[in-house]
Amino acid sequence: MKVLVINCGSSSLKYQLFDMDNKSVLAKGLVERIGLNEGMLKHTPAGKDKVEISDNIPNHKVAVKMMLDALLDENHGVLKSISEISAVGHRVVHGGEKFSGSVRITDEVMNVLKECVELAPLHNPPNIVGIEAARELLPDVPMVGVFDTAFHQTMPNYAYIYGVPYELYEKYGVRRYGFHGTSHRFVSAEAAKMLNKPIEETKLVTLHLGNGSSISAVKNGKSIDNSMGFTPLEGILMGTRSGNIDPAIVPFIMEKEGLSTDEMNNYLNKKCGVYGVSGVSSDFRDLEDAANNGNNRAQLALQIFAYQAKKFIGSYVAAMNGLDAIVFTGGIGENSSTTRKMICEDMEFFGIKIDEEKNQVRGKQADISAEAAKTKVLVIPTNEELMIAMDTVALI
Repeated sequence: MKVLVINCGSSSLKYQLFDMDNKSVLAKGLVERIGLNEGMLKHTPAGKDKVEISDNIPNHKVAVKMMLDALLDENHGVLKSISEISAVGHRVVHGGEKFSGSVRITDEVMNVLKECVELAPLHNPPNIVGIEAARELLPDVPMVGVFDTAFHQTMPNYAYIYGVPYELYEKYGVRRYGFHGTSHRFVSAEAAKMLNKPIEETKLVTLHLGNGSSISAVKNGKSIDNSMGFTPLEGILMGTRSGNIDPAIVPFIMEKEGLSTDEMNNYLNKKCGVYGVSGVSSDFRDLEDAANNGNNRAQLALQIFAYQAKKFIGSYVAAMNGLDAIVFTGGIGENSSTTRKMICEDMEFFGIKIDEEKNQVRGKQADISAEAAKTKVLVIPTNEELMIAMDTVALI
């Protein structure tokens, strides 16, 4: 069975085609600059060189068509017929409280997704557009929606209700939702295997660290808390997102800087985080280089990031009354030995201590704990696309 996984952004479309008989990737690619000048398709068939095709890509329907043409191309394609695609799985950022798991996409589901747009105005609209384009071009192929928020629907109400009038939750859905759920679900399952324990008997803190970062408490295989909240803006500071700040700072800055509501929202999402603190970059590789060359603000940004991650780990250990392992994933978590070291330093009270040599691993599954450490420290590359494909197969 061949399953196509699609992840649509506002001006991009990522895809992977899986052979689910052996869970191998047949091809993957990226269509970028959709709706902008000089669009580009980057397509990589398994075992072959990457192919790049420039073209005008005015909308997501054209992008989906380019992707399908690439998969069918006689030179760099991997399909003889579009009928070989058994199903399509779509990443959807926000499912609100409507979906506690992945669902087969129907007209009714599409209507609910549109109702969730106000909860994720930056993410859900392109997700929806991508689904609509795929449904139009592949009308006979079953499609599944897999939600970033679904894994966190097991959070207890005392973890997700905010300290605002309860009526706001009832009227507008103002609550913590949590994000990166597909990633947290995948790595917690892999961690249980590495620990050789049933997932129902594990207590894990999973750290998905990238340009957007979230941290989860996963107890007995279920998410009981996540650092992100009503939106992906909450939590630790990120590449360009502020993370947790005093709410009173918002009207203060708006008044001082003369910003509108939309401008302030953009400011907190695009101008803050490690980029705002350092004044250097939102890319942690640039920050590490600058810090090593004596840039104090870059060093400060890295310290804040590590310190805030430590605080979440500590609070989640308290919430779960114990800890078997912490798991690093995401672009930074998988590849930055410096960040992992800074977060794990001075955590011996929790039984956390890493082996300096083992910590040099990049992008590979590994146990980087010191030999005598009571709590495991694991690096597990996430595979959200495979998780989406597996959910898609299960549903169809």
